[in-house]
Amino acid sequence: MSKLVECVPNFSEGNNKEVIDDIGAAISQTAGCMLLDVDSGPSTNRTVYTFVGRPEDVVEGALNAARTAFQLIDMSKHKGEHPRMGALDVCPFIPVRNVTMEDCVHCANLFGKRLADELHVPVYLYGEAALKESRRSLPAIRTGEYEALPEKLKKVEWAPDFGSADFVPRWGATVTGARKFLIAYNINMLCTKELAHRIALNIREQGRGKEQPGRLKQVQGIGWYLDEENIAQVSTNLLDFETTPLHTVYEEVCIDAQALNLPVVGSQLVGLVPKKALLDAAEFYINKENLFVLEEEHKIRLVVNRLGLDSLSSFNPKERIIEDMLQEGKESGSLTSLPLHNFVQKVGARSAAPGGGSVAAAMSSLGAALGCMVGLLTYGKRQFEELDPVMRQLIPPFHQAMNELVVMVDADALAFSSYMDAMKLPKNTPEEKERRTAAMQVGLKNAVGAPLSLAEKVHSLWPFLKEMAQHGNLACKSDIQVAAKALEAGVFGAYFNVTINLKDITDDSFKQQVEGKLFNFLEEAQKSTAFVLELLEKRTT
Repeated sequence: MSKLVECVPNFSEGNNKEVIDDIGAAISQTAGCMLLDVDSGPSTNRTVYTFVGRPEDVVEGALNAARTAFQLIDMSKHKGEHPRMGALDVCPFIPVRNVTMEDCVHCANLFGKRLADELHVPVYLYGEAALKESRRSLPAIRTGEYEALPEKLKKVEWAPDFGSADFVPRWGATVTGARKFLIAYNINMLCTKELAHRIALNIREQGRGKEQPGRLKQVQGIGWYLDEENIAQVSTNLLDFETTPLHTVYEEVCIDAQALNLPVVGSQLVGLVPKKALLDAAEFYINKENLFVLEEEHKIRLVVNRLGLDSLSSFNPKERIIEDMLQEGKESGSLTSLPLHNFVQKVGARSAAPGGGSVAAAMSSLGAALGCMVGLLTYGKRQFEELDPVMRQLIPPFHQAMNELVVMVDADALAFSSYMDAMKLPKNTPEEKERRTAAMQVGLKNAVGAPLSLAEKVHSLWPFLKEMAQHGNLACKSDIQVAAKALEAGVFGAYFNVTINLKDITDDSFKQQVEGKLFNFLEEAQKSTAFVLELLEKRTT
């Protein structure tokens, strides 16, 4: 898969649609750049652009956007609620796929140097790209904002990392760097700016200073007022949403608001959000309220409701979740997106992939789906109401497994393709032969890894299937029987797909480890299937 970097430049213009559109066009018209989102705020007078591409492409896209902004934005006339120090205020690079943080640091350095050299503006490095510890934090660099820059640039300790220390009134200064995915998240309140800021000081990690730190790690915060919405916001940046999740920020703000008798009226996400951040919030509310929600779409809808993410404007997950945005247009190439008839035809074609491994994954996924179906046809029915707690424990593992196993239909085909690609490498010189042999060994291990993972996932389902056979709706007896045989067939398929490739792997330690696991999975599949079928034959109620 190709390298993918995300770039999120913030420009100090949120009102002039023509300027906002021109900057967006500069990005989208850059070869290799995909503009995912444009989020403008009139009161903040700021627009956040989100785009992705290969490292070299996003650097060019950011430069094109900066060149356009240089002609159109005059910082000497700028006013807005959001802290800022430049026309292009901040331009971070974030690793998305097949790139390291070091790759993004390189992007920031390349962008910063080219920006300073071409536009003759001061540029600072922050985050993982910072050359000084005192400049790791964006708020620390931005202290005093644009208005303080003329005097700040005269100080030796604030000499820019790129460019001269000359003050450029129309531009100000730019901060660029590399960081993890940041979530810009604002909580809406019916109160004054001062009260919102008071709560922001309570929760943000920096707090009110070293003597009065805030409660939430990896959270920045400020209070401001949105004239266009006639509300205040506690505006936060979640620097690491796994350290402090979305729901934690929302709940903590609600606690402080309740203590001050202030109403919280929803919240707002600025730009894109990782799917995991929303699913983590969903699990929090599912556990807190003892809910039973299976579908990913329903979980996201739950979060939108509980956090009030649609309070200011409609929230369309397909346009706000970064994974969904990146996936747009790519599903057509996957086996699982094909109609069943077409998938069968592809299996029957004169091609090594998709083959037995993909078919084994499809069968296993269907077996898990049947387990899920039986649970749902038992759960919630009055005659089985005493089994509701049992079904709430049994259904989720099947539901999760059917989604994970269906992904393996494509994973198996791709894993075998890496071996086929290695076979095509040149072998004219001893060095080429050595590289080809090494690549083939890696390809074989990949080809083994996919069906082995399948067998391992099915192995985890047997305890749940046994219990489902014991308690599930007996009207679905044949469905449980088919589920057992489908899962067993999936493990058999995995077994044969592993062994045929394992024989050519030269790493004996790897082979022994895989063989031991595989034998255990196969033995358990045979025993468990026999147990389930026998149990079902004996059941009368």
